[in-house]
Amino acid sequence: MKIAVSSYSFSQAMGDGRMSIMDVIPKARKMGFEGVEIVKGGQSDEEMRALAKELKKQSDGEGIPVIAYMVGADFLKNGLDKQVDVLKRETEIASLLNAKRLRHDSTAGVGADGKKYTVDEALPIVAEGYRRVTEFAAGLGVHTMIENHGYFFQHSSRVKRLIEAVNHPNFGWLVDMGNFMCADQKSTEAVKEAAPYAVHAHAKDFHFKAKGEYVPRQGWFGTVGGNALRGAIIGHGVVNVPECLKILKDSGYDKWLSVEFEGMEDCVKAIEYDLANLKEILAQ
Repeated sequence: MKIAVSSYSFSQAMGDGRMSIMDVIPKARKMGFEGVEIVKGGQSDEEMRALAKELKKQSDGEGIPVIAYMVGADFLKNGLDKQVDVLKRETEIASLLNAKRLRHDSTAGVGADGKKYTVDEALPIVAEGYRRVTEFAAGLGVHTMIENHGYFFQHSSRVKRLIEAVNHPNFGWLVDMGNFMCADQKSTEAVKEAAPYAVHAHAKDFHFKAKGEYVPRQGWFGTVGGNALRGAIIGHGVVNVPECLKILKDSGYDKWLSVEFEGMEDCVKAIEYDLANLKEILAQ
């Protein structure tokens, strides 16, 4: 597997002014990564199109491809037709980046009117949205995907149902081995269910506290079931990263593996450790 890094991993450094999005690609190359994911921030469509052209030039110059483009979305809150149109424009931006993968979100499960949807109610609407976007994206050579995150479509059983409902060869699963813990799943068991649908993968680790334990305010967040997680350097947390990678590899997955760091440690140093640890794990 080739190892990439998500621009999201550098959020801490971009937030405190040490880096900008234009620093991510050269920094990734110097660190030894082979590819980069670009996660959209607060840019407008026009701003992102201009930025995409600059990032593509930089990518070519540094010899590091932009392997994926990540954006938000909500087919329920934003309306199906409107959200599809927005995502079609995002697909065009992915093409400008020469990114062959586009991950976009599904929904938080709440409509614009505040209605809370069940999964059964949301599934046909979200599936139609994904299908319409991926049919458009196929014409641009961009493969679309859902990541198991965002709580609503996060549990592996829900994501699997959605992928099977979309039922399109241009649509698949961005398997994030850490994020299953947000839905209180054991990562190795969830990755087994996800692996046959994998078109991209994230390497991520978490520290864990069970429901009822003392949870400090700094850096921790809750799971669906009331447990708590904090981002960790790969190998420092409780996710069995080696076993997750073995499951993916045994399933035939041999595509990109992206580091996504969201811990409290200095992000630049943590990302260096992530890469070193991933290389060691893969070598074993």
